[in-house]
Amino acid sequence: MEEQKENRPQAAPNEAPSPPASAACPPGRQHCRISDGETNGKISTASSNDFSDPVYKEIAMTNGYINRMTREELRSKLAEFKLETRGVKDVLKKRLKNYYKKQKLMQKEPINGNSCYDYICIVDFEATCEEGNPPEFTHEIIEFPIVLLNTHTLEIEDTFQQYVKPEINPKLSNFCISLTGITQDIVDKADTFPQVLQNVVEWMRQRELGTKYSYCMLTDGSWDMSKFLNTQCRVSRIKYPSFAKKWINIRKSYGNFYKVPRNQTKLTIMLEKLGMNYDGRPHSGLDDSKNIARIAIRMLQDGCELRVNERMHAGQLMSVSSAVPLEGAPAPQMPRYRN
Repeated sequence: MEEQKENRPQAAPNEAPSPPASAACPPGRQHCRISDGETNGKISTASSNDFSDPVYKEIAMTNGYINRMTREELRSKLAEFKLETRGVKDVLKKRLKNYYKKQKLMQKEPINGNSCYDYICIVDFEATCEEGNPPEFTHEIIEFPIVLLNTHTLEIEDTFQQYVKPEINPKLSNFCISLTGITQDIVDKADTFPQVLQNVVEWMRQRELGTKYSYCMLTDGSWDMSKFLNTQCRVSRIKYPSFAKKWINIRKSYGNFYKVPRNQTKLTIMLEKLGMNYDGRPHSGLDDSKNIARIAIRMLQDGCELRVNERMHAGQLMSVSSAVPLEGAPAPQMPRYRN
């Protein structure tokens, strides 16, 4: 719910072999460990790479060549390797650099298989709102969508969507209806949040998330979890669900990976910079989630390791360092009611 959240080059290096299907999880790699009982939920990310190895000097020289290439030269080289050619120049440079780096490191030694999630669950809530967002207004979730992204195939494998009946402000404002496209009749017929959350948990269990497959949540910004879900759990008098306590904030990941300022990480701007247009109805939770998934797919293709970077602790939003061992979300469970 974005309205409420925020010189000529030298010759290029010799052609490398065709890239694997996914920059994050090439086919044939092992699933991440997921059970706290087996591994304490931690996956080692330690690397045995020796940065004095000549391969890193070669990568640095390649990066220098790429930095001096024009946009058309970048697009031509990407097309030669059958890589995506859309995006602004900085995105194209990052894409080509990561491709060459990965090929060189794969030639040096196999890439560690324990460094990714099997699935990413993209969530973008829609909530009750009023024009101007007065500070005293309590936002209640009215749409709960999930887009299930398979990181091995880089395809959207499934979706979930249910609307939610608000309790504190059961009558939607005209502004909210116009913004989200969710009508009063839709929410009047919907289940309350605890029942919808129970349906979410069952849907995730049926897909064996957190048991057979490792996964994590992903959002467009911090507000979905730290504000909307946190507030909704208090309103519904239930504890915050453990599976949503850590997530990937794709705005942070995008900004860090492509080296762009925070004001260039809004959903529509990220799509534009990657050479894509928004597909669907803006502020539909499901459509927003699908477009966020398209960004995640492109980032994975470009070599980004999407990993948890935010969490909730004692009701407060906190950052997660990239130095922390990789950890999948636990098997989903319905939280208990508050006393």
